[in-house]
Amino acid sequence: MTDPQQALARLRGELDALDGELVDMAARRQRIVAEIGRLKRSHRQPTRDYSREREVRELARARALHHGLDPELGERLVGAMIEASLTSQERDRLEAFGGGAGRSALVIGGAGRMGRWFTEFLATQGWAVSVADPAGPVAGLPWHADWRGPARDAELVIVAAPLAATAAILEELADLSPAGLVVEIGSIKAPVAAALATLRDAGVAVASIHPMFGPDVRLLAGRHVILVDIGAPAALATVRALFEQTSAGLAEMSLEQHDRLVAWVLGLSHAVNIAFFTALTASGRDIAELAAFASTTFGAQLGVATRVARENPELYFEIQSTNPHGIEPLEALAAAAAAVEEAVAQDDVEAFTALMRAGARYLENPQS
Repeated sequence: MTDPQQALARLRGELDALDGELVDMAARRQRIVAEIGRLKRSHRQPTRDYSREREVRELARARALHHGLDPELGERLVGAMIEASLTSQERDRLEAFGGGAGRSALVIGGAGRMGRWFTEFLATQGWAVSVADPAGPVAGLPWHADWRGPARDAELVIVAAPLAATAAILEELADLSPAGLVVEIGSIKAPVAAALATLRDAGVAVASIHPMFGPDVRLLAGRHVILVDIGAPAALATVRALFEQTSAGLAEMSLEQHDRLVAWVLGLSHAVNIAFFTALTASGRDIAELAAFASTTFGAQLGVATRVARENPELYFEIQSTNPHGIEPLEALAAAAAAVEEAVAQDDVEAFTALMRAGARYLENPQS
Protein backbone atom coordinates (compact mmCIF):
# COMPACT_ATOMS: atom_id res chain seq x y z
CA MET A 1 0.00 0.00 0.00
CA THR A 2 1.35 3.42 -0.96
CA ASP A 3 2.46 5.65 1.88
CA PRO A 4 0.13 8.70 1.92
CA GLN A 5 3.12 11.01 2.39
CA GLN A 6 4.84 9.50 -0.64
CA ALA A 7 1.67 9.95 -2.71
CA LEU A 8 1.37 13.53 -1.54
CA ALA A 9 5.00 14.23 -2.39
CA ARG A 10 4.52 12.71 -5.85
CA LEU A 11 1.44 14.81 -6.56
CA ARG A 12 3.18 17.95 -5.36
CA GLY A 13 6.07 17.15 -7.65
CA GLU A 14 3.66 16.86 -10.57
CA LEU A 15 2.15 20.23 -9.66
CA ASP A 16 5.61 21.83 -9.48
CA ALA A 17 6.40 20.44 -12.93
CA LEU A 18 3.12 21.74 -14.34
CA ASP A 19 3.70 25.17 -12.80
CA GLY A 20 7.10 25.23 -14.44
CA GLU A 21 5.55 24.31 -17.78
CA LEU A 22 3.02 27.14 -17.37
CA VAL A 23 5.83 29.64 -16.83
CA ASP A 24 7.77 28.20 -19.79
CA MET A 25 4.68 28.50 -22.00
CA ALA A 26 4.11 32.07 -20.80
CA ALA A 27 7.69 32.90 -21.83
CA ARG A 28 7.12 31.30 -25.24
CA ARG A 29 3.94 33.32 -25.62
CA GLN A 30 5.80 36.54 -24.79
CA ARG A 31 8.43 35.77 -27.44
CA ILE A 32 5.70 35.27 -30.05
CA VAL A 33 4.00 38.49 -28.93
CA ALA A 34 7.30 40.36 -29.27
CA GLU A 35 7.65 39.09 -32.83
CA ILE A 36 4.09 40.16 -33.63
CA GLY A 37 4.87 43.58 -32.20
CA ARG A 38 7.96 43.93 -34.38
CA LEU A 39 5.95 42.99 -37.47
CA LYS A 40 3.24 45.50 -36.60
CA ARG A 41 5.74 48.28 -35.97
CA SER A 42 7.55 47.57 -39.25
CA HIS A 43 4.25 47.99 -41.10
CA ARG A 44 3.08 50.91 -38.91
CA GLN A 45 0.06 48.93 -37.71
CA PRO A 46 -1.64 49.62 -34.35
CA THR A 47 -0.22 47.47 -31.58
CA ARG A 48 -3.53 46.82 -29.91
CA ASP A 49 -6.31 44.84 -31.63
CA TYR A 50 -9.41 44.90 -29.43
CA SER A 51 -11.38 42.45 -31.58
CA ARG A 52 -8.52 39.95 -31.38
CA GLU A 53 -8.31 40.39 -27.59
CA ARG A 54 -12.03 39.70 -27.30
CA GLU A 55 -11.68 36.61 -29.48
CA VAL A 56 -8.80 35.27 -27.33
CA ARG A 57 -10.79 35.81 -24.14
CA GLU A 58 -13.88 34.08 -25.58
CA LEU A 59 -11.80 31.11 -26.74
CA ALA A 60 -10.27 30.79 -23.27
CA ARG A 61 -13.72 30.81 -21.65
CA ALA A 62 -14.97 28.15 -24.07
CA ARG A 63 -11.91 25.93 -23.54
CA ALA A 64 -12.18 26.24 -19.76
CA LEU A 65 -15.84 25.28 -19.91
CA HIS A 66 -14.99 22.29 -22.14
CA HIS A 67 -12.64 21.01 -19.44
CA GLY A 68 -15.13 21.56 -16.63
CA LEU A 69 -13.41 24.68 -15.32
CA ASP A 70 -14.91 28.03 -14.39
CA PRO A 71 -14.90 30.16 -17.59
CA GLU A 72 -13.85 33.14 -15.44
CA LEU A 73 -10.65 31.26 -14.56
CA GLY A 74 -9.85 30.75 -18.23
CA GLU A 75 -10.44 34.41 -19.00
CA ARG A 76 -8.37 35.58 -16.02
CA LEU A 77 -5.45 33.41 -17.10
CA VAL A 78 -5.34 34.76 -20.65
CA GLY A 79 -6.20 38.24 -19.38
CA ALA A 80 -3.02 38.26 -17.30
CA MET A 81 -1.07 37.15 -20.37
CA ILE A 82 -2.68 39.84 -22.53
CA GLU A 83 -1.81 42.56 -20.01
CA ALA A 84 1.77 41.33 -19.78
CA SER A 85 1.98 41.31 -23.57
CA LEU A 86 0.58 44.82 -23.87
CA THR A 87 3.00 46.08 -21.23
CA SER A 88 5.90 44.54 -23.12
CA GLN A 89 4.68 45.91 -26.47
CA GLU A 90 4.17 49.38 -25.02
CA ARG A 91 7.71 49.36 -23.65
CA ASP A 92 9.10 48.13 -26.99
CA ARG A 93 7.18 50.84 -28.82
CA LEU A 94 8.55 53.52 -26.50
CA GLU A 95 12.08 52.21 -27.03
CA ALA A 96 11.60 52.16 -30.81
CA PHE A 97 9.86 55.49 -31.29
CA GLY A 98 10.58 57.46 -28.10
CA GLY A 99 12.10 60.86 -28.65
CA GLY A 100 14.82 60.75 -25.99
CA ALA A 101 17.78 59.41 -28.01
CA GLY A 102 20.31 60.41 -25.35
CA ARG A 103 18.86 63.86 -24.72
CA SER A 104 19.16 65.11 -21.13
CA ALA A 105 16.27 65.02 -18.67
CA LEU A 106 16.23 66.09 -15.02
CA VAL A 107 13.55 64.89 -12.61
CA ILE A 108 13.28 67.22 -9.63
CA GLY A 109 11.82 65.07 -6.87
CA GLY A 110 13.00 61.94 -8.65
CA ALA A 111 13.35 59.98 -5.40
CA GLY A 112 9.59 60.23 -4.78
CA ARG A 113 7.21 57.59 -6.06
CA MET A 114 5.90 59.51 -9.10
CA GLY A 115 9.37 60.94 -9.66
CA ARG A 116 10.72 57.40 -9.92
CA TRP A 117 7.92 56.51 -12.33
CA PHE A 118 9.02 59.35 -14.61
CA THR A 119 12.69 58.39 -14.41
CA GLU A 120 11.81 54.89 -15.67
CA PHE A 121 9.34 56.19 -18.26
CA LEU A 122 11.86 58.63 -19.73
CA ALA A 123 14.76 56.16 -19.60
CA THR A 124 12.65 53.72 -21.64
CA GLN A 125 12.40 56.38 -24.35
CA GLY A 126 16.15 56.84 -24.42
CA TRP A 127 16.47 59.99 -22.32
CA ALA A 128 19.64 60.40 -20.28
CA VAL A 129 17.93 60.90 -16.92
CA SER A 130 19.36 62.43 -13.77
CA VAL A 131 17.71 63.18 -10.43
CA ALA A 132 17.70 66.10 -8.01
CA ASP A 133 16.07 65.34 -4.67
CA PRO A 134 16.94 66.28 -1.08
CA ALA A 135 15.84 62.78 -0.08
CA GLY A 136 19.02 61.46 -1.68
CA PRO A 137 20.18 59.53 -4.75
CA VAL A 138 18.24 57.01 -6.81
CA ALA A 139 20.16 53.83 -7.55
CA GLY A 140 21.66 53.74 -11.02
CA LEU A 141 21.01 57.40 -11.85
CA PRO A 142 23.19 60.54 -11.60
CA TRP A 143 22.15 62.64 -8.60
CA HIS A 144 22.41 66.37 -7.97
CA ALA A 145 22.27 67.87 -4.50
CA ASP A 146 21.06 71.16 -6.04
CA TRP A 147 18.69 71.15 -9.02
CA ARG A 148 19.48 74.70 -10.16
CA GLY A 149 22.66 73.98 -12.10
CA PRO A 150 21.48 70.97 -14.10
CA ALA A 151 18.03 72.52 -14.66
CA ARG A 152 19.59 75.33 -16.69
CA ASP A 153 20.95 72.98 -19.34
CA ALA A 154 18.61 69.96 -19.32
CA GLU A 155 16.46 69.56 -22.41
CA LEU A 156 13.57 68.36 -20.25
CA VAL A 157 12.85 69.17 -16.59
CA ILE A 158 10.10 67.26 -14.79
CA VAL A 159 8.99 68.84 -11.50
CA ALA A 160 7.60 66.04 -9.33
CA ALA A 161 7.66 67.78 -5.96
CA PRO A 162 4.90 68.58 -3.41
CA LEU A 163 2.64 71.42 -4.53
CA ALA A 164 4.09 74.11 -2.24
CA ALA A 165 7.63 73.20 -3.24
CA THR A 166 6.62 73.01 -6.92
CA ALA A 167 5.38 76.62 -6.91
CA ALA A 168 8.65 77.83 -5.42
CA ILE A 169 10.71 75.77 -7.88
CA LEU A 170 8.77 77.15 -10.85
CA GLU A 171 9.28 80.72 -9.63
CA GLU A 172 13.03 80.14 -9.39
CA LEU A 173 13.12 78.52 -12.81
CA ALA A 174 11.66 81.71 -14.27
CA ASP A 175 14.78 83.54 -13.06
CA LEU A 176 17.13 80.80 -14.28
CA SER A 177 15.66 80.80 -17.83
CA PRO A 178 16.30 77.10 -18.54
CA ALA A 179 16.94 76.11 -22.14
CA GLY A 180 14.65 73.08 -22.18
CA LEU A 181 11.01 72.23 -21.58
CA VAL A 182 9.73 72.41 -17.99
CA VAL A 183 6.82 70.12 -17.06
CA GLU A 184 5.00 70.12 -13.73
CA ILE A 185 2.78 67.15 -12.83
CA GLY A 186 0.80 68.27 -9.76
CA SER A 187 -2.64 66.92 -8.84
CA ILE A 188 -4.10 70.40 -8.27
CA LYS A 189 -3.28 73.34 -10.52
CA ALA A 190 -4.57 76.37 -8.61
CA PRO A 191 -1.58 76.49 -6.18
CA VAL A 192 0.89 76.59 -9.08
CA ALA A 193 -1.13 78.64 -11.58
CA ALA A 194 0.61 81.94 -10.86
CA ALA A 195 4.07 80.35 -11.01
CA LEU A 196 3.24 78.64 -14.31
CA ALA A 197 2.15 81.98 -15.75
CA THR A 198 5.34 83.64 -14.50
CA LEU A 199 7.45 80.97 -16.14
CA ARG A 200 5.50 81.18 -19.40
CA ASP A 201 5.69 84.98 -19.48
CA ALA A 202 9.45 84.77 -18.90
CA GLY A 203 9.72 83.01 -22.24
CA VAL A 204 10.38 79.53 -20.84
CA ALA A 205 8.78 76.54 -22.55
CA VAL A 206 6.50 75.21 -19.80
CA ALA A 207 3.68 72.68 -19.70
CA SER A 208 1.36 71.35 -17.03
CA ILE A 209 0.06 67.77 -16.99
CA HIS A 210 -1.66 65.44 -14.56
CA PRO A 211 -1.08 61.68 -14.88
CA MET A 212 -4.36 60.20 -13.61
CA PHE A 213 -2.72 57.09 -12.17
CA GLY A 214 -0.38 56.07 -9.39
CA PRO A 215 3.29 55.14 -9.45
CA ASP A 216 2.61 51.39 -9.48
CA VAL A 217 1.04 51.51 -12.94
CA ARG A 218 3.05 49.92 -15.73
CA LEU A 219 0.54 49.50 -18.57
CA LEU A 220 -1.11 52.79 -19.55
CA ALA A 221 -4.06 51.21 -21.37
CA GLY A 222 -7.23 52.51 -19.76
CA ARG A 223 -5.29 55.30 -17.98
CA HIS A 224 -5.42 58.99 -18.76
CA VAL A 225 -3.04 61.90 -18.83
CA ILE A 226 -4.61 65.35 -18.61
CA LEU A 227 -2.82 68.05 -20.61
CA VAL A 228 -3.58 71.44 -19.07
CA ASP A 229 -3.80 74.44 -21.39
CA ILE A 230 -1.88 77.30 -19.79
CA GLY A 231 -1.49 79.31 -22.97
CA ALA A 232 1.68 77.63 -24.24
CA PRO A 233 0.53 75.42 -27.15
CA ALA A 234 3.98 74.59 -28.50
CA ALA A 235 5.16 73.33 -25.11
CA LEU A 236 1.96 71.33 -24.66
CA ALA A 237 2.44 69.70 -28.07
CA THR A 238 5.98 68.73 -27.10
CA VAL A 239 4.90 67.08 -23.85
CA ARG A 240 2.02 65.37 -25.68
CA ALA A 241 4.61 63.65 -27.85
CA LEU A 242 6.08 61.98 -24.74
CA PHE A 243 2.89 59.93 -24.38
CA GLU A 244 1.79 59.45 -27.98
CA GLN A 245 3.49 56.05 -28.29
CA THR A 246 1.73 54.77 -25.17
CA SER A 247 -1.83 53.52 -24.93
CA ALA A 248 -2.84 56.25 -22.47
CA GLY A 249 -5.80 58.47 -23.25
CA LEU A 250 -4.82 62.11 -23.61
CA ALA A 251 -7.32 64.83 -22.71
CA GLU A 252 -6.75 68.56 -22.98
CA MET A 253 -8.56 71.09 -20.79
CA SER A 254 -8.17 74.43 -19.06
CA LEU A 255 -6.65 74.82 -15.62
CA GLU A 256 -10.02 75.57 -14.01
CA GLN A 257 -11.71 72.65 -15.80
CA HIS A 258 -8.99 70.39 -14.47
CA ASP A 259 -9.44 71.42 -10.85
CA ARG A 260 -13.24 71.16 -11.07
CA LEU A 261 -12.94 67.64 -12.50
CA VAL A 262 -10.32 66.51 -9.99
CA ALA A 263 -12.45 67.77 -7.09
CA TRP A 264 -14.94 65.01 -7.94
CA VAL A 265 -12.72 62.34 -9.47
CA LEU A 266 -10.03 62.42 -6.77
CA GLY A 267 -11.41 64.54 -3.93
CA LEU A 268 -14.74 62.74 -3.60
CA SER A 269 -13.35 59.22 -4.04
CA HIS A 270 -10.61 59.86 -1.49
CA ALA A 271 -13.10 61.34 0.97
CA VAL A 272 -15.47 58.37 0.64
CA ASN A 273 -12.68 55.95 1.51
CA ILE A 274 -11.29 58.08 4.33
CA ALA A 275 -14.80 58.33 5.79
CA PHE A 276 -15.23 54.56 5.39
CA PHE A 277 -12.12 53.56 7.32
CA THR A 278 -12.61 56.39 9.84
CA ALA A 279 -16.09 55.02 10.63
CA LEU A 280 -14.66 51.51 11.00
CA THR A 281 -11.88 52.79 13.25
CA ALA A 282 -14.39 54.63 15.46
CA SER A 283 -16.61 51.53 15.67
CA GLY A 284 -14.05 49.68 17.78
CA ARG A 285 -14.82 46.47 15.88
CA ASP A 286 -11.99 44.06 15.11
CA ILE A 287 -11.18 44.54 11.42
CA ALA A 288 -9.99 40.93 11.14
CA GLU A 289 -13.41 39.73 12.30
CA LEU A 290 -15.20 42.01 9.85
CA ALA A 291 -12.95 40.98 6.96
CA ALA A 292 -13.44 37.30 7.77
CA PHE A 293 -17.18 37.61 7.17
CA ALA A 294 -17.05 40.28 4.47
CA SER A 295 -19.73 40.46 1.83
CA THR A 296 -18.63 41.00 -1.76
CA THR A 297 -19.39 44.72 -1.48
CA PHE A 298 -17.65 45.17 1.87
CA GLY A 299 -14.61 43.20 0.70
CA ALA A 300 -14.23 45.31 -2.44
CA GLN A 301 -14.64 48.55 -0.50
CA LEU A 302 -12.23 47.38 2.18
CA GLY A 303 -9.60 46.63 -0.47
CA VAL A 304 -9.84 50.12 -1.95
CA ALA A 305 -9.91 51.79 1.47
CA THR A 306 -6.86 49.84 2.59
CA ARG A 307 -4.89 51.07 -0.41
CA VAL A 308 -6.01 54.66 0.25
CA ALA A 309 -5.02 54.42 3.91
CA ARG A 310 -1.47 53.48 2.87
CA GLU A 311 -1.05 56.52 0.66
CA ASN A 312 0.75 59.74 1.54
CA PRO A 313 -1.58 61.67 3.92
CA GLU A 314 0.12 64.99 3.22
CA LEU A 315 -0.49 64.56 -0.53
CA TYR A 316 -4.11 63.59 0.04
CA PHE A 317 -4.61 66.62 2.28
CA GLU A 318 -3.13 68.84 -0.45
CA ILE A 319 -5.63 67.42 -2.94
CA GLN A 320 -8.52 68.15 -0.56
CA SER A 321 -7.43 71.50 0.86
CA THR A 322 -5.74 73.37 -1.99
CA ASN A 323 -8.42 72.84 -4.64
CA PRO A 324 -10.69 75.92 -4.78
CA HIS A 325 -13.52 73.61 -5.90
CA GLY A 326 -12.81 70.92 -3.30
CA ILE A 327 -15.48 71.77 -0.74
CA GLU A 328 -18.40 71.16 -3.12
CA PRO A 329 -18.06 67.35 -3.36
CA LEU A 330 -17.40 67.14 0.39
CA GLU A 331 -20.63 69.00 1.08
CA ALA A 332 -22.44 66.75 -1.39
CA LEU A 333 -21.04 63.66 0.37
CA ALA A 334 -22.16 64.92 3.77
CA ALA A 335 -25.64 65.70 2.43
CA ALA A 336 -25.88 62.28 0.79
CA ALA A 337 -24.87 60.51 4.00
CA ALA A 338 -27.43 62.58 5.91
CA ALA A 339 -30.16 61.66 3.40
CA VAL A 340 -29.42 57.95 3.81
CA GLU A 341 -29.36 58.29 7.60
CA GLU A 342 -32.66 60.17 7.65
CA ALA A 343 -34.41 57.63 5.40
CA VAL A 344 -33.30 54.75 7.63
CA ALA A 345 -33.99 56.57 10.91
CA GLN A 346 -37.47 57.55 9.73
CA ASP A 347 -38.18 54.04 8.38
CA ASP A 348 -38.92 55.75 5.05
CA VAL A 349 -38.64 53.00 2.44
CA GLU A 350 -39.88 55.30 -0.32
CA ALA A 351 -37.14 57.88 0.30
CA PHE A 352 -34.48 55.14 0.52
CA THR A 353 -35.74 53.50 -2.68
CA ALA A 354 -35.80 56.86 -4.45
CA LEU A 355 -32.14 57.42 -3.57
CA MET A 356 -31.13 54.07 -5.02
CA ARG A 357 -33.24 54.38 -8.14
CA ALA A 358 -31.97 57.90 -8.84
CA GLY A 359 -28.43 56.60 -8.51
CA ALA A 360 -29.11 53.69 -10.85
CA ARG A 361 -30.54 56.03 -13.49
CA TYR A 362 -27.54 58.33 -13.19
CA LEU A 363 -24.92 55.57 -13.36
CA GLU A 364 -26.59 53.56 -16.12
CA ASN A 365 -27.23 56.52 -18.44
CA PRO A 366 -24.01 58.51 -18.65
CA GLN A 367 -24.21 61.73 -20.60
CA SER A 368 -22.43 61.60 -23.94
